Amino acid sequence: MKYCKTILETIGNTPMVKINKLTAEIPALVLAKVETFNPGNSIKDRMALKMIEDAEKDGRLKPGGTIIEGTSGNTGMGLAIAAVIKGYKCVFTSTDKQSKEKFDALRAFGAEVVVCPTNVDPEDERSYYSVSSRLVNEIPNSWKPNQYDNLSNSQAHYESTGPEIWDQTDGKITHLVVGVGTGGTICGTGKYLKEKNPNIKILGIDTYGSVFKKYKETGIFDKNEIYPYITEGIGEDFLPQNVDFNVIDHFEKVTDKDAAIMTRRIAREEGILVGNSAGSAMAGLMQMKKMFKKDDVVVVIFHDHGTRYLGKMFNDDWMRDRGFLDSSKPKAIDLIASHADRKLLTIEVDTKISDAVALLSKYNISQVPVKKGSEFVGALNDSHVFTKLIADDKLKQESVEKVMQKPFPFVNMNTTVEEVSKLITKENNAVLVKDRLGVVHIITKHDIIESISR
Repeated sequence: MKYCKTILETIGNTPMVKINKLTAEIPALVLAKVETFNPGNSIKDRMALKMIEDAEKDGRLKPGGTIIEGTSGNTGMGLAIAAVIKGYKCVFTSTDKQSKEKFDALRAFGAEVVVCPTNVDPEDERSYYSVSSRLVNEIPNSWKPNQYDNLSNSQAHYESTGPEIWDQTDGKITHLVVGVGTGGTICGTGKYLKEKNPNIKILGIDTYGSVFKKYKETGIFDKNEIYPYITEGIGEDFLPQNVDFNVIDHFEKVTDKDAAIMTRRIAREEGILVGNSAGSAMAGLMQMKKMFKKDDVVVVIFHDHGTRYLGKMFNDDWMRDRGFLDSSKPKAIDLIASHADRKLLTIEVDTKISDAVALLSKYNISQVPVKKGSEFVGALNDSHVFTKLIADDKLKQESVEKVMQKPFPFVNMNTTVEEVSKLITKENNAVLVKDRLGVVHIITKHDIIESISR
């Protein structure tokens, strides 16, 4: 029988997948190392287990101990999974910019999560670095992995990620593209690959608000480079010991917007649901596309899974609020959003005008479609009816057929707001539209105004 003794044996040996549509203009072969296949759905499982095993060997982590770490979520997940198997408790500190899904996932494995403010210096007592350091001093029999300065981090990738990529590409890899946070993945993997072939280019992806790129290019740690950013999992406001700048040949900065948009494109164009750091890495790769030639083999790391960003990069409202999603002009189906769950009010063609007027008043509406059986045969407008009744008061006992106007025209769900607007005139006060279930809805001037003012 073939089976794993624990879930920890499934870490590593992740697949390499060719990127096709996104890189259609790039002559090189572009391959993604899809790390979502690890049990914690991220590349951090590799180094989390390595840090724990090394700490067990030298006595820093003792039986029944508590693991305390500052993490953006993925390292915490790897540590939490290992802790479940090995019998440790976990307390994680993180920043309030991280997705809620990450925190919920950590808690699912029994971990305690302490959420700290993002916009503070690393040395501030409220930062997630400082809080984790304080807790490790307060909680007995605890150990802090310190993924940023713990060299077991990069060693894990030197021992596993690097050899896997070398074997999977038959040693033909020419470029490695990786988002840089702790530096463990890029430097451990890059060190192994450069030992195999010093000509391989190691390309780090940085974000605006982080210090890495300028420090690599000038040797200057510039605090003016530091400011809050949205991209998760990459960039730092200090220099982790795992970042070996001698291994990294070049840093490419990617904006929050470009990273977020690419995160969505990877899912929609390649069918791979990955997270924000993968979007940043892929966007950076595209910015560097002129570097790659026909016979090159470019490997990009897809660090974690997209399910941890469903409330952020994969949420249209979140994207719009930050200006990351171009506000496309609304379609007819969008104009009914505020009342899509309500049944369309109609009247029958033989309804008395007085009853129809009472109905308009009761529901505070100015127009209503008129039906004969299942067909829409006319429309009633309060201003038009008012004019007719002023001229002849006896009309109120007649049926609406006497005063109804032409039926409201139907439009397709995808009709643009401009086209809908053109149909609403003095003579015609609304249009009708069917949703995907075939249910009819009305679109009025009010719906258009409401849509424009959003």
